[in-house]
Amino acid sequence: MNSEQLHELIKSALKEDIGDGDHSTLSCIPTNAKGKAVLKIKQDGILAGMDVAEEIFRYKEPSSTFKRFKNDGDAIKNGETGFEVLAHVHTILQCERLVLNCMQRMSGIATLTRQYADKIKGYKTRILDTRKTTPNFRLLEKEAVKIGGGENHRMGLYDMIMLKDNHIDYCGGLETAIERAYEYVQRINPALKIEIETRGLDDIRRVVKTGKVHRIMLDNFTPELIVEGLKIIDGRFETEASGGINLDNIETFAKTGVDFVSIGALIHQAKSIDLSLKAVAI
Repeated sequence: MNSEQLHELIKSALKEDIGDGDHSTLSCIPTNAKGKAVLKIKQDGILAGMDVAEEIFRYKEPSSTFKRFKNDGDAIKNGETGFEVLAHVHTILQCERLVLNCMQRMSGIATLTRQYADKIKGYKTRILDTRKTTPNFRLLEKEAVKIGGGENHRMGLYDMIMLKDNHIDYCGGLETAIERAYEYVQRINPALKIEIETRGLDDIRRVVKTGKVHRIMLDNFTPELIVEGLKIIDGRFETEASGGINLDNIETFAKTGVDFVSIGALIHQAKSIDLSLKAVAI
């Protein structure tokens, strides 16, 4: 993860939560009081967010002590302990909710992603996430996908050109969109890769004939149509299947030999894992 972006996220989130002061803690806990807390795991799944949790505590109190019993990507079971933190009580209580929000959400995404990844073990197809993320939380959601065994597509609109149906329609057609994007890349940043969405076999033929792209997306294709599309592409471009892919049918898509499958559900359908932070005696 980008540490600068992570620190900005932590700073903004703590400001949102604490505001002009944690009055609950200020009202009853001395500022110099030290304390210990442990992360209690209350649901089976895949753990994610340990690095983030440690960064949150150290951002608030650099001298805090953080001891791990589990690591990102580990399988977890109800009743286990994830970590132990020793710090000022004010630090623990002010960071508690942010740590739990991040870890619960990230662990839910990692757990769901692992379920998808396990379905296609042995196939060459790789799992990608999408930009269907929570605003201002994308950094951690995409990190959770990687922890669960998937790969990040693009982080945003800035690190890859992706010509989707609306771009193509606004532009006036596939060939025009490709030519303009290719010229732009040569002029602005030759390292930018170009991906284009296709909506049928004829679109694929036109893209293959035009060239100048790195990846072809086969959007809402059935597995049978993907097989036909891959014959036309014949290994000349990377391929990505998208649309309607779920846990029940992902193996069928992987069997086609497509390079990637992109799944928005990894993030927007994930359910948070139940975790809690409990005070313990020093």
